[in-house]
Amino acid sequence: MSRARRRQDGRAGSHRALSRSFGRLALLGAVLVVAGVVGLLYVGFATLTTMILFGWLLLVGGLVGLLHAFQSRQSNFFWLAVVVAALNLAAGVVVIRQPEGTAEALTMFAALLFLAGGVFRLAGGLVVRGPQFGWTLVQGAFGVLLGVLVLADWPHSSLYVIGTFFSLALLFDGLGLIAIGVGGRRVVSLVEQEGQQKGHGGRGGAGPAASTPPG
Repeated sequence: MSRARRRQDGRAGSHRALSRSFGRLALLGAVLVVAGVVGLLYVGFATLTTMILFGWLLLVGGLVGLLHAFQSRQSNFFWLAVVVAALNLAAGVVVIRQPEGTAEALTMFAALLFLAGGVFRLAGGLVVRGPQFGWTLVQGAFGVLLGVLVLADWPHSSLYVIGTFFSLALLFDGLGLIAIGVGGRRVVSLVEQEGQQKGHGGRGGAGPAASTPPG
């Protein structure tokens, strides 16, 4: 087998591997989209699932932090690392045992963040009056409105706010992964086709030249 043929086969293999990788990325995006849609349909279940997942993440993070602290116990930050790991463990236990109460507290915190951020955007836009003046006012008004709506229906809003936000994040992340996967596979396919056309053109151009008798 010639060196050019081996090089062409190597490129084709790398193209196929890259196409499969983009395909798996698109498949992961489809799974996230399905999870996001299911979460939007069952926001109460999505909220409780998010809280329990958050609690387990805190527990795992606390255990890892505690292990890392004892591995580096000769450092000056040993006790600080132990305290942070213990707080993560305690918070994880509280979140897992009381997901509804944690959801209420996080919903209140999120509503206050929306409200405060909206007020600051409105005040900053009115004072600065920069080139994005109108867009800043729209963002600020939307933040204030969202914060007021969540607070007005609290604590009942804690049953759907966190689940809705988490499901929307899954949905948009999944759509982004699908776009990257499909677009990547299309680009790989175009590159592969262009390489094949160049290869056929090179071989086709070499034939007549080689068969022409010397003048």
